[in-house]
Amino acid sequence: MQLTHEMPLDAAPDAVFAMLSDPAYRERVLESGGVVSHETTLEPRGAGFHLVMDQVQNTAGLPAIAQKIAGETTHVILTEEWDDAHSGTWHLDTPGKPVTTSGTVRIEARGAASVVVHDLELKVKVPVVGGKLEKLMAQNLTDGLDGEQHVAEAWLAEH
Repeated sequence: MQLTHEMPLDAAPDAVFAMLSDPAYRERVLESGGVVSHETTLEPRGAGFHLVMDQVQNTAGLPAIAQKIAGETTHVILTEEWDDAHSGTWHLDTPGKPVTTSGTVRIEARGAASVVVHDLELKVKVPVVGGKLEKLMAQNLTDGLDGEQHVAEAWLAEH
């Protein structure tokens, strides 16, 4: 299943990239998302960076079918690899679960503002209900990215 998500921000692309490459911003995103536990590694690499956000998320609130597969909590590893200040790859791994999500992330200038665009491919390899679970996962990812937008707006207003 394809998912494209746009996060418009009232800031120039260089300010958005600086925010995305700041470990303190990433910590704030995790804290706002109510994760159970997490470990974040963000390392500069050339003009870009390498990010790993290893986290345990609570599955409360998910439909019963999703909780049956995920359990009470689920282990999620988000990896972003930015080669420069404009774009990178985005991969979400759920070890031991039949789910993969990967794609690209980029910052586009739109006038004096920016948009962070995620183009993702979601796959849930479960017979019969995989498509339904992909739709649930797409909504969950969209909700998470929408939540991150609120954190980003507050961060940019402060910095």
